[in-house]
Amino acid sequence: MSQTGRIKPSGSERALNEAYDTALLDLDGVVYAGGAAIAHAVDALAEARDGGMHLAYVTNNALRTPDAVAAHLTELGVPAEATDVITSAQAVARLVSDQLPEGSRVLLIGGEGLRVALEERGLVPVESADDDPAAVVQGYGGPDFTWSRLAEASYAVARGVPWFASNTDLTIPSGRGIAPGNGAAVEAVRIATGAEPQVAGKPLPRCTGRRCCGPARRSRWWSGTGSTRTSRARTTAGSTRCWC
Repeated sequence: MSQTGRIKPSGSERALNEAYDTALLDLDGVVYAGGAAIAHAVDALAEARDGGMHLAYVTNNALRTPDAVAAHLTELGVPAEATDVITSAQAVARLVSDQLPEGSRVLLIGGEGLRVALEERGLVPVESADDDPAAVVQGYGGPDFTWSRLAEASYAVARGVPWFASNTDLTIPSGRGIAPGNGAAVEAVRIATGAEPQVAGKPLPRCTGRRCCGPARRSRWWSGTGSTRTSRARTTAGSTRCWC
């Protein structure tokens, strides 16, 4: 089958909301940084939405649930529902559930968003490597994430327990600047164990392929990803990849 559509970044002769039905938008560093909106983001998204473009949000941040993300967006002036949001926590939970039976114990190394996503897939989060987990699942745990959680992950992974990561972005934008992201924590476990995780988040298609393209009338969409140095490198300049 011949390839149609653009497969590398380039300009557009028309406004994006005229050329595409759906925009898949990153959040951290694109729509907001920390609790505040990025300059001009709210107005630009309103213009796109008023022009008929469906807005969907795809984030590698596994800390918050889709409900929490949608509430934050709405607070900032970007109306959103939980069904408009997909997180790397959901992507990794699906990846794990495809390989483990319902009711399996999984060692949770992350925050509430990851916990909820795992439970929605019928998996049982546990806190210790000694709880006989069938997998280790690691996602961004927020600024108060502790070193002891990385130790628990390392203990289990070193015993041969399968290891999954929501994403491997080394940094995450915050209101005060660039902070270490989940990828930095993944590197700590990798160094301690020599193991390699299965990764679910962007730019892998597990995080973008099925759910967010659905609302598009002609299945044409534009994807905008993060603005940090590491996110650009890891997406291999794929921030405007478009398919028909």
